[in-house]
Amino acid sequence: MSEHSSLSNLLKEERRFTPPAELAANANVTAAAYEQAAADRLSFWAEQAKRLSWETAPTQTLDWSNAPFAKWFADGKLNVAYNCVDRHVENGLGDRVAIHFEGETGDSRSLTYADLQREVSKAANALIELGVRTGDRVAVYMPMIPETVIAMLACARLGAPHSVVFGGFSADALATRIQDADARVVITADGGYRRGKPSALKPAVDEALTKPGTENVRNVLVVRRTGQDVAWTEGRDVWWHDTVERQSEQHTPEAFDAEHPLFILYTSGTTGKPKGILHTTGGYLTQVAYTHHAVFDLKPETDVFWCTADVGWVTGHSYIAYGPLANGATEVLYEGTPDTPHQGRWWEIVQKYGVTILYTAPTAIRACMKWGDDIPAKFDLSSLRVLGSVGEPINPEAWMWYRKHIGADAAPIVDTWWQTETGAMMLSPLPGVTATKPGSAQVPLPGIAATVVDDDAHEVPDGAGGYLVLTEPWPSMLRTIWGDDQRYLDTYWSRFEGKYFAGDGAKKDEDGDIWLLGRVDDVMLVSGHNISTTEVESALVSHPKVAEAAVVGATDPQTTQAICAFVILRGTASADDEGLVDELRAHVAQQLGPIAKPKRIMPVAELPKTRSGKIMRRLLRDVAENRDLGDVSTLTDSSVMDLIQAKLPGASSED
Repeated sequence: MSEHSSLSNLLKEERRFTPPAELAANANVTAAAYEQAAADRLSFWAEQAKRLSWETAPTQTLDWSNAPFAKWFADGKLNVAYNCVDRHVENGLGDRVAIHFEGETGDSRSLTYADLQREVSKAANALIELGVRTGDRVAVYMPMIPETVIAMLACARLGAPHSVVFGGFSADALATRIQDADARVVITADGGYRRGKPSALKPAVDEALTKPGTENVRNVLVVRRTGQDVAWTEGRDVWWHDTVERQSEQHTPEAFDAEHPLFILYTSGTTGKPKGILHTTGGYLTQVAYTHHAVFDLKPETDVFWCTADVGWVTGHSYIAYGPLANGATEVLYEGTPDTPHQGRWWEIVQKYGVTILYTAPTAIRACMKWGDDIPAKFDLSSLRVLGSVGEPINPEAWMWYRKHIGADAAPIVDTWWQTETGAMMLSPLPGVTATKPGSAQVPLPGIAATVVDDDAHEVPDGAGGYLVLTEPWPSMLRTIWGDDQRYLDTYWSRFEGKYFAGDGAKKDEDGDIWLLGRVDDVMLVSGHNISTTEVESALVSHPKVAEAAVVGATDPQTTQAICAFVILRGTASADDEGLVDELRAHVAQQLGPIAKPKRIMPVAELPKTRSGKIMRRLLRDVAENRDLGDVSTLTDSSVMDLIQAKLPGASSED
């Protein structure tokens, strides 16, 4: 079997879904955008920059003279918070709801743009009182509450780059990020609610600040959310309600250069040291505003947008804090988990607020599949008109379930590919233009130059696979790795000369549309064939007894790597069912060919996931190769690995 034919085999038949006629007729962006961008890419982006309010309009678009260190709109000046808040109030939209907040415990509140302007101004004044100046870094370690977005906007208002650290990270992980950014203030909360219980945050901050290299933190600003008792360091720790609430509601934002740093966001590095991805102001805001407008077909007067990501990840930065607010949208912010207090919680929220655009991750979609079709059917989801997917390649089975059970076989799905490093969406269908294919991000967005190349950097023909690269700079691109320009060059620009290598494998189908295959280290070499973990996972999940699957390649003396699969079963299916493993192996072989048949399949109750929902395949590889487990500190529940290891001895089929 050709290694490049398996996706078409997986789909079995050509399935395309054309845009709904009404949406297509009124779409924000038409096919003409591709033509416009192809004719003059830089003029296209200069036009998109006009979406923003500039104090000094830029006359330069791109300075690539010191490639790969880009400068976009470099002679322009603007303030991000003004663009996300004040200008909407000035334009008469102060009464429009900016954020509908839904707490996990059922508490809720809605903030208008006028409310947001007051709160961001007060928070900015409080940070000034705490000595924060332009250029100072501020660490934000918070739950999913409005004060988190307010804190980010207050930092942006002052030109103080923020470093948001996901609230589930450990004290050590927080300390590493505080040290690397040399943060001067930490904004946190006593805790947040997770799975029905208060989850403390302040103790992790206290522990982190005992580590060497954190001595420059002057203050810890603490939001009271749960009412938990917290340790207190007098002179350092201050309450948000004491410090922020008494401030003036007036603050005049200052305009900053378009290349002024906006935020640092840390992502995993192969060396073990997190990489501080630096994003700047004008180009970043231009691209997140444009893509939010284009990819979701946003109508800010009528739409209610909900991105389910945590603001600790780039998706939350770009499509909660900045893109939607720059566009004057109304959005939902939810604190908790999708199954608390019940498995229909998300759909209850969609119904309550009349959500029209939903943007979530394949992991969450597969979890909802596992819980059952009957759960979303209990709620009115008829308001939904566009669905989005983000975070990892979505398997066609989950795509089809999402379309049928959440989108009523009508709402188009925009399957988006992008990264922390890219800052904004790069590949995606457009809901009013693209005939979508289940599981494919399909094409670069207007103004983006991306393709798939082979080992020698030659573009592959349609029907072939290789490496996803970006061949031209884009406005929201990372500018460097904080404090380490050489690591930036080595990590992203050394593999293929003059091209940004995303680290992801991809294939082009016969139409030239792009299918993401996951990280290149998730591509297995089995008897000389490159087999993507994503494809095998998709094949397994297409079996009616499998809810979720994670696949890894384990070292094998006969085949270089052996395919090992860990599966969560659906409904009444049981690991004790006679012949189940053989049935699943045969199913994969039938879907993808004998070469892709897993050597081992292990039914498990749960998979090891990080707090952002990503499966930790590295740990599964450790199990498959009988190695001692690596670091499990970022797992939601480290006991999952104990359960998996306990099942290992007799759990394989190896004919």
